Amino acid sequence: MEGDIVQMGAYIGAGLACTGMGGAAIGVGNVAGNFLSGALRNPSAAPGQTAMLFIGIAFAEAFGIFSFLVALLLMFAV
Repeated sequence: MEGDIVQMGAYIGAGLACTGMGGAAIGVGNVAGNFLSGALRNPSAAPGQTAMLFIGIAFAEAFGIFSFLVALLLMFAV
């Protein structure tokens, strides 16, 4: 009985950790949307900001990957 409760808590924690992946998806959408908005307003400045776009997307995705790893650790390390 005690092992079932611990496993249930691990699954609940993993589900809560997965909400970070949704936050990462929202972050990537924000970064790409704002870049597109700025590029449409000033097309001549867009090529100079492309590197910043990719850096922003990489940071946002990194948080999603960390969240996924925490969820995996909670599910399988217990």
